[in-house]
Parts: sequence; structure tokens; C-alpha cells
Amino acid sequence: MIQKYPPLFDKAPIMLHGADYNPEQWLKYPEVLEEDIRLMKKSHSNVMSVGIFSWVSLEPEEGVFTFEWLDRILDSFAENGIYALLATPSGARPAWMSHKYPEVLRVGSNRVRNLHGFRHNHCYSSPVYREKVNIINTKLAERYANHPAVIGWHISNELGGDCHCDYCQDAFRKWVKDRYETLDELNHAWWTTFWSHTYTDYSQIESPAPHGETQVHAMNLDWKRFVTDQTVDFLKHEIAPLRQVNPDLPVTTNFMSYFDGLDYWKFADVLDVLSWDSYPTWHDTEQDDSKQAASVALMHDIVRTIKGGKPFMLMESTPSMTNWQDVSKLKKPGMHLLSSLQAVAHGSDTVQYFQWRKSRGSSEKLHGAVVDHVGNEHTRVFKEVTEVGSYLQELQDIVGTVVPAEVAIVFDWENRWAITDSQGPRNIGIKYDETIQSHYKVFWDQGIPVDIINMDADLSKYKLVIAPMLYMVKTGVGERIEKYVENGGTFVSTYWSGIVNENDLCHLGGFPGPLRKTLGIWSEEIDGLHDGQINRIEALAGNSLGLTGEYEAIELCDLIHLEGATALAVYGSDFYKGRPAATVHSFGEGKSYYIASRNSESFHKTFYQGIIKEAGIKKSMDSELPSGVTVSVRTDGEHDYVFIQNYTGEEQVLPLDSADYTEIGLPSSERNQSLQEQIVLEPYSVRVIKREHIIK
Repeated sequence: MIQKYPPLFDKAPIMLHGADYNPEQWLKYPEVLEEDIRLMKKSHSNVMSVGIFSWVSLEPEEGVFTFEWLDRILDSFAENGIYALLATPSGARPAWMSHKYPEVLRVGSNRVRNLHGFRHNHCYSSPVYREKVNIINTKLAERYANHPAVIGWHISNELGGDCHCDYCQDAFRKWVKDRYETLDELNHAWWTTFWSHTYTDYSQIESPAPHGETQVHAMNLDWKRFVTDQTVDFLKHEIAPLRQVNPDLPVTTNFMSYFDGLDYWKFADVLDVLSWDSYPTWHDTEQDDSKQAASVALMHDIVRTIKGGKPFMLMESTPSMTNWQDVSKLKKPGMHLLSSLQAVAHGSDTVQYFQWRKSRGSSEKLHGAVVDHVGNEHTRVFKEVTEVGSYLQELQDIVGTVVPAEVAIVFDWENRWAITDSQGPRNIGIKYDETIQSHYKVFWDQGIPVDIINMDADLSKYKLVIAPMLYMVKTGVGERIEKYVENGGTFVSTYWSGIVNENDLCHLGGFPGPLRKTLGIWSEEIDGLHDGQINRIEALAGNSLGLTGEYEAIELCDLIHLEGATALAVYGSDFYKGRPAATVHSFGEGKSYYIASRNSESFHKTFYQGIIKEAGIKKSMDSELPSGVTVSVRTDGEHDYVFIQNYTGEEQVLPLDSADYTEIGLPSSERNQSLQEQIVLEPYSVRVIKREHIIK
């Protein structure tokens, strides 16, 4: 059975390759614009994101519009077989607007209004700003929504930040009134009797401020929810005039890596296509690119899963280096192709860069680009970009294919906000993100596809669901997890789970709250360890997962009692020596596991290997993978497309399993060669091979 999504863009049903393009910076250099078209074609680039931050070039004075330069660019694209994602310019307003209408500028949490400058320095609640955005977006839609080069809308750019102006204060008060309906409900949900913080009128409610309220955790949490909702509302406002002219033209906006400020799951129903900007610090001081690669892979999986597994876009990546990281490290030979195809392996149907051509001045003049200041194709970077473009042309059959995940990890934004704000038991670093990544990397190391879900997602389609540090368990979530396990699912949770509800109020009756029955344990206390302090856990003889010997436990140790669960391992030292440190609970048709301490990588490897075998979870390839090598797969239900990736600086040899493989992604004269027994991987390299579908 063929399993494919439709192409992301009907007008461009192909693998897309391109960059952010800023032709307005070069209008005084017509020879540069002409050369750009030649270089785009030479690099096998077929799409450009155009118009980001172009507002002043489109509307230099209020009500005066100058679209002629954009007409010429888009017409030239159409003539040369290049597509455009046309951006709305709301990410940076013109100086004339800030000067005439200062209310469009953001007010910080200190209640001081910003001056004009930077980007995303605007208020999402401002009626004037919304009016001006509506006008420019309407003009763009009327002029370009049916242009042959335009395949979709790129809404703004890297949305983020909040505003604390009077408009936003009023909007926040309305938001909480709609959420809680009465002040009594609000005061109970926020637990405002603490420190005599009870509100007696909605006008008393203010957003969190460094010189005001910061200690009402439920209010902090609701402010973050409000900021997401207000941003989504503004996004809908941006999209409306575009839809009115051409409702069939898809819209996207680019997410950022692990961005804390917005709950990205709230954007799923607003956007047709999801995209994100990836800027890893390859070759950093750890000298182990596999850890970085697993972190990037996890973010790819987040973006893919938000839209239910639909392919996404790698909207931005650097073809060489950045100019804003602590150290602007160059990619070693091979890493650009490897990191680009990593995105495709996890579900992207595009590879795009920031930026096409380096800006001549200002803050991004030394940021990596396809075209350097030398202005020609005779650079290492341009040649590597061209290699990616050539490779993507051979991967057209992969467009629309799916990633067949049997495992899901819960990485929930609201839980993340609450856990970071919780004050205890380790205020020097609770490390939620790092914890998620440490559990994920076990599966990355073994080439097992994973979906990354929030706590509201459907669990029924997964064999294994892992919820590390599920500190917040919202109403109904515990019940759904219980039903999932009863019906035969396998569930894993850890220390610091089931502590609070959706209002950041502690669950009464003992932790882990709504998970207590499912997990079969009671958590009485949790011990925070200082950096450098180590406990150990000792595997019990004959345990069901095959744990053996001792493992290091650091930072957090949960002191639990068994309430139906069976211990797999116990603590080896301190006053809680001999108490359960890892447990299993048979519940209904399924099983639940609890990891009571933050443990070493060796524990996770052995622990999950036992569960993978027990749950019958299939690997992408039935081969032993060398350290630093991983395998990812996409499938159309008839064929599997297997991406073998080497994130080490050494040649690696991978034995192949018994499937019949052919290689793709090579020049036509070398394609579809049959592979025998093993595959040799050069340092920082990727190979794409094909087989009959075997993962069900």
C-alpha cells in the first residue's frame, strides 16, 4: 500500500533546494542580480524565499508602494524555472512607521518602550500595526498570489518575543477572564492566597515584571500561554488577506531550534506547511558530532510530528558557518551534504539556506552564504551546495514519503515552561531538554525512528511511549496514559513526574499524581545531588530487562515505594541504599516502567535495549551500527529509502542485513547498483540506499 503525502506545494511537486534571497539589498547593482540567476541555476537551486524584511523597499513612505523591483525579480524567476516563497515583511517595520506610530514598538517587561531598531520589535496587539500589516499583505496578495513563480507564502520570520504595553495588558486580562470566567476561579487556579496575592478586580492583573510579580507560577505559565495564543492570533491576521485572494496557496513560517518562547504545537492547524531553521555547532569542543547530530534529529522529528508526520521544510541552514555563535566553525568536508540529507532523512522535502548572497554590510555581512563576497562559483562552499542540489535531483521519489515511527517521546512545551519555573529540587539546572535528548539518543544510536509528541497527542498507534520528567500532568492525560497501558502499550516515565496539574498546582494524594496507579509506585521524596556527587544503582539478579552490574546516578534521585510494581534495580549508597531505583509494573495488557534517578548513558542503553526487544520494535536496519553512525528511513509503503549517516571523522564500515539494497542519489550512470554484504562510509558522509518495504 502506497503511503505518501501530497507535495508540500502543488506548483512545485519536487525536492526543493534554495535559500533566503535579499535582492532589495542589491538594486543599485543590476549586474549582481543578473549573475545571481546564473549562479542559482548552476547550483541546482530551484526555490528562493524572497521579501523577508523588505517592507521599506515595498512601502518607502506610508501609502506609497514600489513593487516594480519585485515584479522584475519574480518575472525573472518564472523565466528561469525558479520558484519563490514570497514573504510577508512584518518581521521588521520601516522607520517611518515607528516614528509616526510609536505604539507599534514593543514594551519590555520593565514597562519601557523600545526605540526603533532590530527586528520583531513590534506589538502583536497594536491596532495600528495590525492595520498596516493587513494593508501590505493585501497589496502583496493582489499582485502576486497568482504569479507563476510564487508557490507559497512565507509568513514573517522566526516569530518570537512578547510585549507588555497597555494593549497587551488588556488582552491578557481578557484572556484570563475567558479562561477562568470568575476571579474566584482565577485566584484558586493561581493559588493567590500565597503571600496575600489575591486579586479583587481584573484591572489589578499585570504581566510578570522584574520589578513586580514573578512568584505566582501559574500566572507565569498563563502569560506564556497567552503570548503563544496572541502570536497565533496575529499569524491568523497576517494570513487572512492572503487566503482571501488565493486560498489554495500554502502558508508557512519558520520555527527556531528548541525555541522556548512559543508552544509550537499551537501552530499546527494554522499553517499548511511547517518549516524550521537549523544551526548546529558542528565540530565543537566535545569532539563528538553524534551528540549534536542526535539533538538536530530530535528537532527535525518535533517539526515533522507536529503536523502528524507530514513532510516539512528545512527553511534555513548555513552552507558554511554562522556569525553569531560563540565560535563560527566551518563545516568539515562532507558535513554539508551529510547535515542537509539528515533533514531529508527525518522528513524534510526541502533543503534551504540562509543566505544566498552575503550582505555587504550590517550584522550579517560575515554570516555564511552560498555566494561569498568574491561573487563567483569558485569556492568550496558553492561546490558543496551544488553537490547537495545535484543529489536532491536524484531523490524525487522520496517526496511525500513518511517516517514509520513505533516509538514516541513526550516533549511538551507547557511542561517545559512549568518545570523550568518550579524552584526545586535543582535550581542550578533541572535539565529537561538534556534529559529528553539523552533518552532520544538511545534510539538514534540504534537507528530507530521516533515521533516527538506533546502530552495531548494520540498514543494508541505507538508500541512504546516515553515521558521523561512529565512534571505537569494535565486533566485527562493520566487517564489516557492509563488506558494506553491497559490496552497493551508500553510506557516509561522518570523521576520528577506527576507533580502538578495544568495550573502548576501540586497533585494531592501523593506523587506521581495521576500516574501513580499506572506506574504502581509512590514517590515520597526526591534528593537533589550537587554537581560531582554520585550515587549508584545496582541491578537486581534475574530482572526482566537484563540489567547487570552497577550504573552511575547523578543530580536527581527519587525515593519511591512499590505499590504493585517490581524493582529492577536499587540504590547502592546513601541513606536510601537498597530502595527501588528502577521498576516495572504489569498493568492490564501492557507494562509501565519508572526510572527513579538520572542515570548514565550505559544504563539507558541496556534499559531500552531490553524494552525494544520485549515490545518488538523494529530498527531501520538489522545491523550493528558503529559508534557515531546512524540509520534513518522514509517509506512509501512499497519501498524504504534508507539514509546511512557517518558523523565521525573516520571511515566506517557497516555490515548490511539480508535485504536486497540498491544505491540511489548518485549520477545516473552509477545509480541502482546492487550492494553486497557491507557499505563503506567516508568521514562525515551519507549514503542513500533503497530496498523493498519491510518496516510495517
